[in-house]
Amino acid sequence: MGPSSVLVTGATGLLGAALVRQLVAEGLHVRALCRPSSALDLLGDAAAYLERVDGDLTHPDSLYRAVKGVEGVYHVGALVDFGTGRRVEERLRAVNVAGTAHVVNACLDAGVQRLVHTSSIAALGRPERPDQPIDEATPWQASRVTTAYARSKRDAELEVQRGIAEGLDAVLVNPSLIFGVGRPGHNTWQLVERLRDGRMPVSPTGGTNVVDALDVADGLVRAMAHGQTGERYLLGGDNLTWPEILRTLAEALGVAAPRYRLPPRLGVVLGTLAEIAAVLPGVEPPLTRALARSGAQTYRYENRKAIEELGCTFRSFHETAARLAAAAR
Repeated sequence: MGPSSVLVTGATGLLGAALVRQLVAEGLHVRALCRPSSALDLLGDAAAYLERVDGDLTHPDSLYRAVKGVEGVYHVGALVDFGTGRRVEERLRAVNVAGTAHVVNACLDAGVQRLVHTSSIAALGRPERPDQPIDEATPWQASRVTTAYARSKRDAELEVQRGIAEGLDAVLVNPSLIFGVGRPGHNTWQLVERLRDGRMPVSPTGGTNVVDALDVADGLVRAMAHGQTGERYLLGGDNLTWPEILRTLAEALGVAAPRYRLPPRLGVVLGTLAEIAAVLPGVEPPLTRALARSGAQTYRYENRKAIEELGCTFRSFHETAARLAAAAR
């Protein structure tokens, strides 16, 4: 049995909204930590059943207030930014690392029954051999392709482990690349939009693991109910190359897949130029050096632990692509 009342951080984002919709459908009392400016559009009908509390991960006082009286906490909120530079790194650390520390401290203070922390496959280690699959136990090691985002998610996990050492009951989940119906121009939804509109002529050369937002939301709920304290659970579906990912989406949309592959060195050059061009505050480059290097790498991930210990199931990417295409038309 899981908790009957929960707090969800990041409740209005792609994954957080999918989680909230599931929790509301299951009859739980859901409190959502939101900034006053947060849009509730992704929540659908579930928005009417929320207890909304104003707050921010960078404001610890708001978190102490938000956790009072709930039994469980889902920490989903995070900043996803694959840019480079001191300003980006400072923002990532303020939200992902310090913000997680604030959540942990608030949970300890309030005596919540359990925290489920949403990490990322970016926080996992990389194998010594390219053909070796990555799982929850792969040792962390930084490299030239490690992004500031990956470092922030790894350090956020250390804050959760610190909380566990101080008596907190917490479980960690590591989703792979999440696909779901999102806001225009945000997250992986923008890939769907670009393909639909014929604005993606090239494909990266590497590969990664992809997962449906609905399956990650279900995995979070299962981690709350069945996860072992201090354990990680990799929530991932299919291991695919980027050409396979984009071709599957294009076929579902009924459009042409990208005809060309982006050579890794050219990608780094274009990412550098895009970063230089995006000098104005609030302007995000469509490609960065870190993204170009990451997109050229091919990694495979193993989801057996989540399947065997949590009872997770993961739909095929073809099914996810069909769902996204229907929403994009």
